Amino acid sequence: MTDYRALLTALAVPRRTGTALNHQVRERLKRELGARGLVVMEHRFTGRSYLHHLGRVPLEGVNLIAVRPRARVTTWLVAHYDSKGQPLSMAGRLAAAGLAVLGALELLAAAVRAMTGALHVGTPDLVAVFATLGGVLLLAVNRATDRSAGAVDNATGVVAALATLDALPVTAAVGVLFPDAEEYGMLGARALARERANLFADTGIVNFDGVDDRGRTIALVHRGGPLVDRAVTMLGARRARWLPILVDGLVLAGVARESVTLMRGDWRTARLVHTPRDSADRLTLDGAREVARGVAAAVRFNVVTAEPTLQGGESAR
Repeated sequence: MTDYRALLTALAVPRRTGTALNHQVRERLKRELGARGLVVMEHRFTGRSYLHHLGRVPLEGVNLIAVRPRARVTTWLVAHYDSKGQPLSMAGRLAAAGLAVLGALELLAAAVRAMTGALHVGTPDLVAVFATLGGVLLLAVNRATDRSAGAVDNATGVVAALATLDALPVTAAVGVLFPDAEEYGMLGARALARERANLFADTGIVNFDGVDDRGRTIALVHRGGPLVDRAVTMLGARRARWLPILVDGLVLAGVARESVTLMRGDWRTARLVHTPRDSADRLTLDGAREVARGVAAAVRFNVVTAEPTLQGGESAR
């Protein structure tokens, strides 16, 4: 039986894409997948992000693709394995973005008043200027660091994906994807959608991204379908069509039959994501286990002994 707590501790280390610890975690995941009888392939890619040397230097990453030998995949369990720290938490970034947007709207209203000849510069307009500049400045200086172990974001998601796999029979038509560089603008998922779109034809995506112990499970539905509906029902999750976040499930929805991102947490969770406080010692993994049980129950409806799509010796590079 897998010691998920020990696995979480091993995964929850600062592991930005391209670093030694990112490589260490990737090797651990390859061993975990191999021990479960899956064939693991590396998909290497390059991309650019303003968070990485302002996009001037290409970023190199490695996605992991895992399938059972000679098996057809109808459902992909997905969780990005990279992490990042930032001066602002997720909650802080949302607040800064909101500040910038509200300030911009007030400035737009002032511009409309000016065109109608009713311009009167007052305190609200000055506040809007400072709000917009402040919000934009905060977002601009919020560069990626190595100051977060990324336990909730997204070591718990990786654990939930593996726990779901463990709860399914070996005949389940599932594969596992661990994308890299999600924290740099979903570069790994974008590369998969661009270069390996054939893997996702007529498949369902269950993306785990940030599974805290507390709070309610949220199902961010990117593209609906039977699997998504069953997962939402089994988990008693709150269904959402839009949230002010970007996740791999959104990218992969463009090439898959259906796609959902599963999260669990509350505003307190958002206040610690990407900060040094996002550590393994505050977690029991009760949330990850609950989510894994619900997803496994939903996926069991798709259990088949399937025909080949990826051969054991095929390279995904």
